Amino acid sequence: MFKKILIANRGEIAVRIIRACREMGIKSAAIYSDADKTSLHTRLADEAHYMGESTASQSYLNKSKIIDLAKKIKADAIHPGYGFFSENSDFIKTLEDEKITFIGPSSKSVSMMGNKTAARELMSKSGVPIVPGTTKPISSVDEGIDSAKQIGFPVLLKAAAGGGGKGMRKISSVQEFKDAFEATKREAMKSFGDDSIYIEKYIENPRHIEVQVIADKHGNYAHLFERECSIQRRHQKIIEEAPSSFIDSETRNKITQAAVNAAKACGYFNAGTIEFLMDSKKTFYFLEMNTRLQVEHPVTELISGIDLVKEQINIALGHKLSFKQEDLKIIGHAIESRIYAEDPANNFLPATGIISEYKIPSGPGVRVDDGFGTGSEISVYYDPLISKLIVWAKDRTSAIHRMNRALSEYQITGLINNISFLKSIFSDEKFIHGQIDINFLEREIGHIIESSNENNILFEDAAAIISALLKEKALVRKKEDSYYSPLKNDNNNWSSLQYD
Repeated sequence: MFKKILIANRGEIAVRIIRACREMGIKSAAIYSDADKTSLHTRLADEAHYMGESTASQSYLNKSKIIDLAKKIKADAIHPGYGFFSENSDFIKTLEDEKITFIGPSSKSVSMMGNKTAARELMSKSGVPIVPGTTKPISSVDEGIDSAKQIGFPVLLKAAAGGGGKGMRKISSVQEFKDAFEATKREAMKSFGDDSIYIEKYIENPRHIEVQVIADKHGNYAHLFERECSIQRRHQKIIEEAPSSFIDSETRNKITQAAVNAAKACGYFNAGTIEFLMDSKKTFYFLEMNTRLQVEHPVTELISGIDLVKEQINIALGHKLSFKQEDLKIIGHAIESRIYAEDPANNFLPATGIISEYKIPSGPGVRVDDGFGTGSEISVYYDPLISKLIVWAKDRTSAIHRMNRALSEYQITGLINNISFLKSIFSDEKFIHGQIDINFLEREIGHIIESSNENNILFEDAAAIISALLKEKALVRKKEDSYYSPLKNDNNNWSSLQYD
């Protein structure tokens, strides 16, 4: 067993890993920047170490400082969470050379799957269906136009080292291609340090389906079923659920087997995710592999009963998977909502500020993964994700009802957030009936925003009315009883103090 794990991340995922370590009897070491001095992960960890300024390059992305710290505190392993160094093959290779265990896949696997064109070529050779397009980067406008004509417009120009919607453009004509080629290369270089781009056929209104895979170092592979991740804004997910309501058992068998084959093709071990696009006829195409734990891993945990973080740690220790594929079955339905500090009515512009009040929902089937609380600051330096709200119920309809209830209990004040927007999505008839794809929000954004604004007005009106009634009640009580205090009733017992 590891004695100490250094967590090279922050926020809710760092908290998630700390809790897994504590349950396993492993000491956890957190790192933090100026912006995160009072964050929850620094307070929960057994020890916390200051890394530097708030900018990621000076703290969470300071490779030499993190590795030097791991040696200094005698950490047995490093868990990267997601983002930052989680898919950086150079960082992983350095750890391998330094004999520090990386809780994740090998640098070789990450390198193979990190470049999108190389991954597409490997998948094609391994019999995993890929979206029609180029399997090598395009070197010039003329070469790209010739390829696009062969594939057929519309196409997507995509960064070979990309992800998260960055370095990606839909192209519908030759002229658009000429205008977008250099701009896409510049964006790819800025975001990923690599200006290689390739072309994919644009699939009209597909679903985004991903399969959780996991493997040990002894050649045992398994999948933990699929997740539906089609509700996205700016090509980034905000709602995920498991399983997908669109997929039947036959399609599930095919797509999960394809995912396992993809993992085997690159000699993968530890937790990873194979992402697919699926059209209206349930034909699916390999999109990419995320060689790390995913933000949305809790929905998989809730329907499978498997703790993915503990499984990751045990795999890194050299243990075999704690289960076999035949042991698993889908239990109920789980949905995750990402609670962001952002303004949906203003093109999802990120918000910053101090959380003045923070109250999370609870009750049956409700889980909250967060790294913040009252007084926490959401800064300009990192992703504005505040928390993840995950619910589980016996079926999708019940899970949607539970999510709506839980969102209604959530209270975050002090900065703009997307809670009302999420509630409007879960009240939308098309979403309720599973009529979704990756362009759902783009089509429906108008009336969802309008509904969200109405929810906000109703909530604010209700809050004002309740506040006024409470004040009036307190004044009446005060006149009737000169000894009355709003902080203490006659029996010093809150249970007998009732308000209408």
